[in-house]
Amino acid sequence: MCGIVGYVGPRDAPPLIFEGLKRLEYRGYDSAGLAVVQPDRTIGIRREVGKLARLGERLDRAPLSGHVGIGHTRWATHGQPSERNAHPHLGPSGEIAVVHNGIIENFCALRDEMAAEGHRFASETDTEVVAHLVEGYLAAGASLETAVRQTLARVKGANAFLFLSRSQPDRIVGARLGNAGGLTVGLGEGENLIASDIPAILEHTRQMVFVENRQIVTITQEAVRIETLDGQAVPIVPYTIPWDPVAAAKEPYRHFMQKEIYEQARSITDTIRGRADFDGGRVRLESLEMTAAEAQQLAKIVIVACGTSAYAGQVGKFIIEALARVPVEVDYGSEFRYRDPLLDQQTAVLAITQSGETVDTLAAMEEGRGKGARLWSIVNVIGSQAHRIADGYIQMHAGPEIGVASTKAFTTSLVDLYLLGCYLGELRGTLPRDVLRQRIDDLAGLPDLVGRVLDHGQEYEQLAQIFYDREHFLYLGRGINYPVALEGALKLKEISYIHAEGYPAGEMKHGPIALIDEAMPVVAIVMRDHVYDKMVNQVEQVKARGGTVIALVESGNGDIAAQSDHVLAVPPAPYLLSPVVNVIPLQLLAYHLALRRGCDVDQPRNLAKSVTVE
Repeated sequence: MCGIVGYVGPRDAPPLIFEGLKRLEYRGYDSAGLAVVQPDRTIGIRREVGKLARLGERLDRAPLSGHVGIGHTRWATHGQPSERNAHPHLGPSGEIAVVHNGIIENFCALRDEMAAEGHRFASETDTEVVAHLVEGYLAAGASLETAVRQTLARVKGANAFLFLSRSQPDRIVGARLGNAGGLTVGLGEGENLIASDIPAILEHTRQMVFVENRQIVTITQEAVRIETLDGQAVPIVPYTIPWDPVAAAKEPYRHFMQKEIYEQARSITDTIRGRADFDGGRVRLESLEMTAAEAQQLAKIVIVACGTSAYAGQVGKFIIEALARVPVEVDYGSEFRYRDPLLDQQTAVLAITQSGETVDTLAAMEEGRGKGARLWSIVNVIGSQAHRIADGYIQMHAGPEIGVASTKAFTTSLVDLYLLGCYLGELRGTLPRDVLRQRIDDLAGLPDLVGRVLDHGQEYEQLAQIFYDREHFLYLGRGINYPVALEGALKLKEISYIHAEGYPAGEMKHGPIALIDEAMPVVAIVMRDHVYDKMVNQVEQVKARGGTVIALVESGNGDIAAQSDHVLAVPPAPYLLSPVVNVIPLQLLAYHLALRRGCDVDQPRNLAKSVTVE
């Protein structure tokens, strides 16, 4: 959950940046640092591992001074937490400094290419290759903006950056690729600021400008300029943020649910960060405290959860069984303790709960404890009961989720389950080294895939105009995407009050096919996987009975598009990660249908965010 803060103006930058980073501490981090252009036009840098207090002590001992600076709090992705891996990173000659949020997918290829050219790297991070690239283009005569633009043309993945230069000391240049990391410019009087989140700079201005995907921003003391990566000017449209912290947290979005849908590329990045070791090709989950011998003794995992988390658990069954080759059962927390489940010391009971306070899930955990099982939790709120009573836990890193209908907690749970599957697969010896590395590499591209889905939105508004008055929907999926159909139907029910059912597609002919007519829209998840032909057959059966098909397909699949009435396209994704990508269009469809029907999206009737009574 990297935090980014930058300042250009007449005030001394280090204390202002440090205070901004403190306001982002809630996002979590393992190291922190800042860099400023000093009066002698050198870049001064201070970095520390651990909490911001240690960086503050370092600044007290060795102060920095300057009017242009950038700061960062980091969760490790490439390289262990250490001072040399902490941000900001300097270029090889100290000409530029950079801070970065995201994952550079082609980092290894870039680093190997540059190492062959004679570059020497001071850290293990993916970020440092960008510093080297920018300095190279500057040395060839480019401006800082042009050097950044040329560098980003070589970078793959969803990322956000800030750069400063000692030879162009009056400015900060920022850039955003994809949706994994936000950048917000704060417009001041005779000063300007930039940060990854509004709270870092809200104390200094209420006028904000949001940098979008594939845009580059230059801020000086007197001006802000935004362009697309291909050089087209972007109008500066300030957004006035109210001082109320709840309203401020909503940023420019109409609802918290909408904001949380669009935060998913970033929350997924934050969930991967610090767990996936892309250099070593393995997963680190120290909070589970499990040895290889204990993992090999596992005879069964029982996932307990409620609502959306239960559907995440059903996806997790596919993931964990495929990667770790251990049987997985999925139970509703509300039913688990009433059936005298068969558990023992070779069983792990895994609870999934965003709040960590869901009463039925906690009761299921206590049932597991009473029968001698190992207790794990996947939880968003550290310090919650599900975190405290577990023997080991995995944090979602979704950040605050305010909307009652869960969105980013679902997708971050799926990523946590994938990480768990890889972790157990290595400990149990079920994943050969080369296969494990490929599974980890697949994670690197996931935030960008999610961001590409979120770049499109007009089709959901159009579908809402067509279908807002329907009273019934049917969702169909097979294999790992059957639980995605369940989750899509649940979202529609929760916020639009339209009756919807999710079914495994093969079960349609065993009853639900009787419901098919021209008034029943059918949402079919049709991916090019091992059940593709089966799903195509389901679409044909729906069409043969006069039904209306909304097909969720991979981009470029013209065959199924020709058989469907409406198409929602997603980029192809690795099979075990495809639910993360595929659920997002269903979230957006539910959101826009609810909006068109005039429903209270963030607080739907009869529902609470956390069910704390039975």
